[in-house]
Amino acid sequence: MKKRVIAAMLAGIMVLSVTACGNSSNTPAAAGTETPAAAPTESAEEGGDAEAAEQPAAQPAGPVELTVTTTFAGEDTNAQNYKDAVKAWEEQTGNTVVDTSATSDETFKMRVATDFETGSEPDVLFFFNGADANSFIEADKVLSIDEIRTEYPEYATNMNEDLIPGSLVDGKKYAIPVNGYWEAMFVNTEILEAAGVAMPGENYTMDMFNADCEKIKAAGYTPIAAALGNIPHYWWEFAIFNNQSPDTHLEIPASVEDTNGQAWVSGMNDIKELYELGYFPDNTLSATDDETFAMFTDGKAAFLIDGSWKVGGIVGSCQSDPEDPSTLDADKLAKFDVTYVPGKGSRKATDLVGGLSSGYYITRKAWDDPDKRAAAVNFVEYMTSDDVVPAFAQHAASALKNAPEVDPAEFNELQRKSIEMMAGVTSLTGAVQDLFQGDCRVSTFDGMPEIVTGRVDAVDAVAEGLDAYHNQ
Repeated sequence: MKKRVIAAMLAGIMVLSVTACGNSSNTPAAAGTETPAAAPTESAEEGGDAEAAEQPAAQPAGPVELTVTTTFAGEDTNAQNYKDAVKAWEEQTGNTVVDTSATSDETFKMRVATDFETGSEPDVLFFFNGADANSFIEADKVLSIDEIRTEYPEYATNMNEDLIPGSLVDGKKYAIPVNGYWEAMFVNTEILEAAGVAMPGENYTMDMFNADCEKIKAAGYTPIAAALGNIPHYWWEFAIFNNQSPDTHLEIPASVEDTNGQAWVSGMNDIKELYELGYFPDNTLSATDDETFAMFTDGKAAFLIDGSWKVGGIVGSCQSDPEDPSTLDADKLAKFDVTYVPGKGSRKATDLVGGLSSGYYITRKAWDDPDKRAAAVNFVEYMTSDDVVPAFAQHAASALKNAPEVDPAEFNELQRKSIEMMAGVTSLTGAVQDLFQGDCRVSTFDGMPEIVTGRVDAVDAVAEGLDAYHNQ
């Protein structure tokens, strides 16, 4: 089953003429292009043929105000796509959306959890489908897709069921995905040229990476843009992955002594070695993620491991007005590329972290409100329709059965490079950190500065985290 799901997802990524393919983190399409999915249909605007409009099945009885929370905010590539789609839906239905979206981070996740605990949850939520959702699923605060289908049988039937992840609580499917994500390595090619380093490819290894970092450092640049004291997430993930394989990466170790536990320790020590070699920024333990990202876009750091959502931030940094795609400096954007994360052992560089980790939930609060039920269903059906999803999926993946054709020429250069890179992916594996939440991560996430400086042994840090996980 796992191989079949991965194959289907990769097909959705690679055949971009059909599919038009990230947390965290502005440009919806190529500079000067308009997102077609966000605009009302001709029949909606001019009273045309209802069949041509293909409206979602659920129709609200009258004007309704929905509170909607998503992660489409900040540097997320789809922030503007979301605003455009919401505006189109409002114009089409006469309903209104109270948008409480925010950038995805630990604070946002805590806010969502607190909202559910206090009865302040939104009517519709676009959120993660892993362990972060456990609390409100266990509390019966959201509806499963099957339960919604008892009244709206066509709900989400345009999606490939195999690609909709099940809940970790009961295996039921609750969240309808829109766009998938991938995590890879962005590259400032201007720095590589200055240091005499070739663009990394599909067979890139950690040994090759270290040799390149040494050349980049000798040329006066910082090899790796990362804030280990703020957002160590991506290096944490891939350092562990590099000591495992796609088949074992999502297995939480039973203890620090077992094979997987030792792989986690080795991963932490690999990051420590990179730190000791001086490949991270001098202020990596005190800098923010925004500051080290600026080092990358300003031509001071060569490599950046991050998610597909970061494409929008890089493109935005190449615009004189980050909010206006028509101000894109194409020559500046051409200096950025994206490639595979260097591999080690049984993990090939082309084995990446990715998947469909988020989706739209309808809360029981909205379902039990007779004025909001149909509107909430209609909103989610619109946002997950065959017309809207491709604008969000872009260079990532989707779960659509039949995505419409989209011309790759509509994408900017970095998006096209992302598409080409994803065509060579050999596997996509979910992020194990999505299963390893809350207090479990404190000792290795918040404690990363202590690990890399040697104040805390990696064995002890990993053991503490695993103990918290197994005793929660």
